[in-house]
Amino acid sequence: MFNIEENVVYPMHGVGKIVEIATKTILGKKKKKYYTVELINTKMRVYVPVETAETIGLRHIVDKKQIPKITKLLQEEYVEQEEDWKIRYQNNLAKIKSGSINAVAEVCRNLYKRARDKELSVMERKLYESAYSLMINEVALAKGISVEDASNMISDILSK
Repeated sequence: MFNIEENVVYPMHGVGKIVEIATKTILGKKKKKYYTVELINTKMRVYVPVETAETIGLRHIVDKKQIPKITKLLQEEYVEQEEDWKIRYQNNLAKIKSGSINAVAEVCRNLYKRARDKELSVMERKLYESAYSLMINEVALAKGISVEDASNMISDILSK
């Protein structure tokens, strides 16, 4: 269960804040309870059914204590992936959709380090940008720092 004003992660969409919990009729369906999540990056509001929120992957942001584990994961060696970019893309997309910060960190690390050796396809570059954005926004909230500071921190870790 989530509460109003709580920061959450909505996989593939980003980090947001629950601004309302209300019963609504959407697209003529029977009334259901929804979390209204305002996404930080876009200020877009999404409605997530309360009864399926966990199944969809809505989760709390990571605890500040987990950040060292994530930074360690970002520092690990690049894991050579599938050579076919389409399969690699699908595998990475599935990791991001999982909602796991660890999986997102892996995608971020692997695509960043792969881009140093080989050019990424346009779709992979967009996937990297999405993973990177998810990472910096969640780390910023977890650590209570600005997005810019989180971006600098993640960039420094990846570039080592």
